[in-house]
Amino acid sequence: MDVHVVRVFVDSEGAFGNPLGIVDGAQVPPADRQRVAAELGYSETVFVDDPAAGRIQIFSQTGEMPFAGHPTVGVAWWLRTQGHPADVLHVPAGEVPVTRTGDITSVRAHATWGSTFEWHQLPTPEDVLAADPTSYSAGHTFLWSWTDEPSGRLRARVFAPAMGVPEDEATGSAATQLTARLARDLHITQGAGSELLTTNLPDDWTTVGGRVLPAPTRSLSY
Repeated sequence: MDVHVVRVFVDSEGAFGNPLGIVDGAQVPPADRQRVAAELGYSETVFVDDPAAGRIQIFSQTGEMPFAGHPTVGVAWWLRTQGHPADVLHVPAGEVPVTRTGDITSVRAHATWGSTFEWHQLPTPEDVLAADPTSYSAGHTFLWSWTDEPSGRLRARVFAPAMGVPEDEATGSAATQLTARLARDLHITQGAGSELLTTNLPDDWTTVGGRVLPAPTRSLSY
C-alpha cells in the first residue's frame, strides 16, 4: 500500500513542517485504520474516502480525531495536486472550508473542535526552547512566548504524550484555540521552526494555514 506523505506548515524556505500520512480510504477498512495510523507513526494520518467530495477520516496514533489542523491543511493541499479542488472538507466535527492565497493553504474551524490543551505562557522564547519534553508525561501542553507581541508573532512548543507524540512539530488545532483565546491573528513558529498563520473570526471561528510540500512516498505492507 502506498502512503503519500506531505510536510505541513513548512517555513518560507521550505524547511521543517509536520509530516502527514495520506492513505486511499478504499485500501483500508474503517476497523483497521487505527492500527495502520499507529504503525505509520505520524502524529496524524488521513484516510481519504471521497476525494471529489473531500470526505476524510483523521487518526492519531491513539484514536480518531473529529478535527485536526495539520491534517486538514495538508490533505486539502494534496487533493488539489491530484486534481480535486477540495474547497470544503468533511470531518466528524463539521464542514471545513478551504481557502488558498499564494502558497498558503488555510482551513476554517471552530476553536472548540480540537483537543484540550494546558496553556503556559512563558516569559521569553528562550524559556520555551529550553523546555524538556520528558517533563510532560500526560495530556496536551502548549508552551508559548511572544517574540513580537505588536505583530502577533510568538514561539511555541507542544507536548502531546496522550497521542503518542512526545513533541508535536506543528499543531493546527492548538493554533486555532490560542487565536480565539487571544482574539487576534497570529504568526506562530512552533517546534524546530514550522510556521502557522491564523486569523481570528467572530464567535470563536478561526482559520489556520501555512505552506505544504511533498515528501517521499512510503510503502506499507497491509
